[in-house]
Amino acid sequence: MNEQNYKNHRKFYPPHHFIYLPLLIALEIYGIYKIWDDAGNQLTWVLFSIVIFLLFYLAFMTRQHYALGLQNRMVKLEFKQRYFEISGQRSDEIADQLTFDQIAALRFAYDDEFKELLNKVLQKNISGDEIKRSIKNWRADNQRI
Repeated sequence: MNEQNYKNHRKFYPPHHFIYLPLLIALEIYGIYKIWDDAGNQLTWVLFSIVIFLLFYLAFMTRQHYALGLQNRMVKLEFKQRYFEISGQRSDEIADQLTFDQIAALRFAYDDEFKELLNKVLQKNISGDEIKRSIKNWRADNQRI
């Protein structure tokens, strides 16, 4: 990716998103199909489908829970540090007024736009997506997974 912007800022992990999860979905569909197609082994296919569903759920939730939970904490800390560097004041009161989506969206703005957009968020309570769409000069976050 040469330049990050609103349209290309999301990131995928191909082995997980395009191989493992689609394979589990295909196996789940196959297992559900076989429940009705193979009456002699119906219980086996029900158990197969349950196991595949649990593998899918576990893979999805574990990835989400650990990786995104940690990253979300880092994004909040980054916001607090950045706010302090720009304003010279603690950010606890400001951060409590914002949703995580708003805090996360503000990280894509350079300092001059950051102040302007933060004021807009505090006055009009615009969404994270609206913040991202308002950014004129996109500040890439190439380290988010």
